[in-house]
Amino acid sequence: MDVDAKQYVSPTLPRARVLLEDASGGVHPVDVEVAATPEARTRGLMWRQELPAGQGMLFVFPEDEVQSFWMRNTLIPLDMLFIDSAGKIVGVVENAQPRTLTSRSVGLPGRYVLEVPGGWSRAHGLVSGGTVRFQGLEGIPVVP
Repeated sequence: MDVDAKQYVSPTLPRARVLLEDASGGVHPVDVEVAATPEARTRGLMWRQELPAGQGMLFVFPEDEVQSFWMRNTLIPLDMLFIDSAGKIVGVVENAQPRTLTSRSVGLPGRYVLEVPGGWSRAHGLVSGGTVRFQGLEGIPVVP
């Protein structure tokens, strides 16, 4: 079945935690589903009706590359934080408009993309250059 289809039933994804440090040293935890396979990365948060504050989806790629995302079949606005393998936020796309095919990228290589509810990153003072730590990713295999 097509992973883009509304009726597709996604397998349960592994869970982890992302700790994001703001400019003044405050740490903001986000509990995430981890999309580490091609199918999970393609499906992402499509067709979700809501995403509560403090929750998100972490897309994990095999290596640092310039990543690009769209919002096709995504029903809610999202912030996208692009993170490199050293744990640095290399860019943020705020309030990506739902149900669009516009390509969203920050033009810099990253290994991770964290999607959180639209407006969440600004509300928590998260900007490029911030530091990110991960808890619980160690045992999750990343499939190219």
